[in-house]
Amino acid sequence: MGGTAMADVPSVAVDIAPIHSLVARVMDGVGEPNLILPPGASPHEYNLRPSEADALQNADVVIWMGDSLAPWMTSAVRVLAEGAGVLTLLEAEETTLLPFREGALFEAHSHGDEDHDHDHDDHADDDHDHEDHADAAHDHDDHGHDDHDHDDDHAHDDEHADEEHADADGHDHGHDHGAFDPHAWLSPANAAAWLNLIAAELSAADPENAGAYFANAAAAQAELEAVSAEVTELLDPVRGGNFIVFHDAYQYFETAFDFPASGAISLGDAQDPSPARIAEIQERVRDAGVQCVLAEPQFDPGLVATVLEGTEANTGVIDPLGVDLDVGPTLYPQLMRNLATTLAECLSAA
Repeated sequence: MGGTAMADVPSVAVDIAPIHSLVARVMDGVGEPNLILPPGASPHEYNLRPSEADALQNADVVIWMGDSLAPWMTSAVRVLAEGAGVLTLLEAEETTLLPFREGALFEAHSHGDEDHDHDHDDHADDDHDHEDHADAAHDHDDHGHDDHDHDDDHAHDDEHADEEHADADGHDHGHDHGAFDPHAWLSPANAAAWLNLIAAELSAADPENAGAYFANAAAAQAELEAVSAEVTELLDPVRGGNFIVFHDAYQYFETAFDFPASGAISLGDAQDPSPARIAEIQERVRDAGVQCVLAEPQFDPGLVATVLEGTEANTGVIDPLGVDLDVGPTLYPQLMRNLATTLAECLSAA
């Protein structure tokens, strides 16, 4: 990392790998941020390890999505990172938010809504509710969200489920999903807006390197435009294809590229689907010509097999956190390419 001595660079802690990727791109040549949530752990439900708690405690700057995605991190940020500059992306006015979807089946969305651009406050609270996720706990899925797979590994996370969390946060994850879907990083427009916010937050802590941060942010925005064009090109041949996702984490991607899913087996907070919800999805797959059902590495493959029973739909595996990608500045653009490639391959094989 050229230029500035690392000792002069602020210590930066970031919650999930896609956001860490954006921060790493802005810090390129100056320093490297610390990733708090390891690949494979669920952002919805997690217990900090000592090294991760130390990274928060020593942070000059914390950049995270917010309570709606990671309720367990709220008190950790407040208590451990007291005195640090904190950028909460889901609460930024520049962030476009979409409403949380409750049903198993989606009607073609009017992306108009996305708009919600917040008034974040409002939602701030929305905050999370999401956490609700507690459930999520379950399996982390959610990506472990995506993340996944790991579960294995961190199973641990789950283990801990709420209680602990209580600890760290205090929180009682109630399940009332917030008004907004927290998976907002899958919108390239949000990512582009956040690059400027990240550069500004870093510059406030490290004015000497402000020029480098803003130059990197501008270069990264141009890269995002190019990646978005690649994604559009990958999806164009299968536009109009009918697909279902395992868990409702992809609404921002669907909206950005006008490529709506027909439904999700599990809710956006990754709660286990009810038998009625599974039956509804099975009926849609059978009767509406669904061509592709997308699984996630950390989820029970048996549920996807159940949904596919008696149909000719294809299956693929996607992941909203980039769990199998190298952590760092290239993860975010590669995540977007991977989502489009898997979706296009699954639909074109139909």
